[in-house]
Amino acid sequence: MEALAKHGPPTFDHTFLQDPYPVYRHLREAGPVLWREDVFQGAWLLTRHADVELALRDPHFSSQRTAGWIKRVPGIDIDSRGKRVRSGLDTFQRLFGRAMVFLDGADHARLRQAMAAGFHPDLIRGMRPDVERLTDELLSPLEGSASFDFIAAIARPLPSRVMGLLLGIDRKDEERFIAWSDDLATFIGALQPSAEQLLAAQRSLSNMVRYFEALLPSRRREPGADLISRLLQAEAAGTVRADGELVAQCAMLLFAGHETTRNLLGNGLHTLLSHPHQWARLCTDTSALPLALRELLRYDSPVQYTGRRIATELTLHGKTLRRGDLVLAMIGAANRDPARFADPDTFDIGRRDGSHLSFGSGPHVCIGGGLALLEADVVLRAVMRRWPGLRLAGSMRAWNDNAGLRGFANLHVEPA
Repeated sequence: MEALAKHGPPTFDHTFLQDPYPVYRHLREAGPVLWREDVFQGAWLLTRHADVELALRDPHFSSQRTAGWIKRVPGIDIDSRGKRVRSGLDTFQRLFGRAMVFLDGADHARLRQAMAAGFHPDLIRGMRPDVERLTDELLSPLEGSASFDFIAAIARPLPSRVMGLLLGIDRKDEERFIAWSDDLATFIGALQPSAEQLLAAQRSLSNMVRYFEALLPSRRREPGADLISRLLQAEAAGTVRADGELVAQCAMLLFAGHETTRNLLGNGLHTLLSHPHQWARLCTDTSALPLALRELLRYDSPVQYTGRRIATELTLHGKTLRRGDLVLAMIGAANRDPARFADPDTFDIGRRDGSHLSFGSGPHVCIGGGLALLEADVVLRAVMRRWPGLRLAGSMRAWNDNAGLRGFANLHVEPA
């Protein structure tokens, strides 16, 4: 902390991306509401638990933020060949803006109602046998391996396959889904997104939309029990509008369900193996796993921040936040706030002193949180059963350099 203070405000550099928590501590102590010009061309940062929860719940903070976010990326009017790309970006922004996560009030409630049945707790619990089967399919070939990359072998493919089951889409397209999701994640998770990152995300979202548009006619003719069929029924009933809303929800579900769960699996295993006594404790008593999962989400959240726009001017801790200002609710910082959690930088699978904000809070609380927890529960139980002596393979791991969607690019482990 003294080193950070001597050199002025901390920068969001490579060191931050490897370990953001010392910077978060500095920001929390510097003040509850901080303006930073080096984040999305200017944004307010909220780092304390109470303020982040306020931003997630209070209607002064709007989720409708895609237009300003996309249009403020430097150099977006001209691509590398000197061609104007604004019209394509307008289409991209409209598609982005139709996703439930970027809507407020009645529109958000309407779409959430349409999708809620697909994430009903009973339905999610009923998916456990399928998730267990998919997990075993991925783990069984690793038996006898001296080491393997947990991200490539399990954390990367499993969430895509599970979301494919939920949506009713073919596994043969898995690699395309993952590549498209990665482009969206790179853009969404950048504190200063580049024109190149934006254009790659635009192309991948367009590819996702075209994929789902090609799938819809056959699903209309022969509906099933999958989420796409449920959304088509909601569209026929008028709950989902026939102006791109349906494919926008499908695309964002595919992206969000893959990226965040991959990072939960990787971050979670890394944290547990970095605390071998707690790993051994869980291997001995898996009944402690539900509480441990809550602590894993708090300690190293897959989602480090989310954005909001100020809908109506307000004063917060003496600062005037004006209509249209961008606010970043720093979830990763809030989850380590000592005002909310005792000894917050200590990982403790028995912790019971507060709730994390990794799935959000309020109207926008993550609709797929139950599915992510199911996948993590199944995977960790299976890994503990097969390899209770599992350990990290030295320094063979690399973070993904994504400020918003924190996770590993690779994570090598060694079965004992």
